[in-house]
Amino acid sequence: MTDVKELLLSRIRDVADYPEPGVMFKDITPLLADPAAFTALTDALAEIVGNTGATKIVGLEARGFILGAPVAVRAGVGFIPVRKAGKLPGATLSQAYDLEYGSAEIEVHAEDLNLGDRVLVIDDVLATGGTAEASIQLIRRAGAEVAGLAVLMELGFLGGRTRLEPALAGAPLESLLTV
Repeated sequence: MTDVKELLLSRIRDVADYPEPGVMFKDITPLLADPAAFTALTDALAEIVGNTGATKIVGLEARGFILGAPVAVRAGVGFIPVRKAGKLPGATLSQAYDLEYGSAEIEVHAEDLNLGDRVLVIDDVLATGGTAEASIQLIRRAGAEVAGLAVLMELGFLGGRTRLEPALAGAPLESLLTV
């Protein structure tokens, strides 16, 4: 796994002062453009799917879609997009949550999650954990079980893990990289 971590880290570009001064943005687009790195990432996340016994993957808008969909194909499980409010047609379940400045809302199609589903949430970055926590609440409200959360990168200094541990209720939080 050390070689995989080194490969992934080598393909993540730091962009200073984006989206605002003082922020060091972690750009994963070079990783996605490199087929060997993207395959290694997909394989590592698919292994987590197997370890958790997940039957479905929830990908969080938008980079969670990019990572989660190929992982679902590789692992042979279903993929469910969790979108920003107002983006899905038909009957949805929604979950509001607080942001640092304001609030947001996410939605999922009501019929996509069922009793008996074990759902692994996948996203690119764990920062403060607000969106991930809302997705966990949404999955449980739909009657499914949370199998865990897997991310490419955890920004440890923002405390998302501490926020999510009570919500995960013992389900694993796997981050391939911590910065």
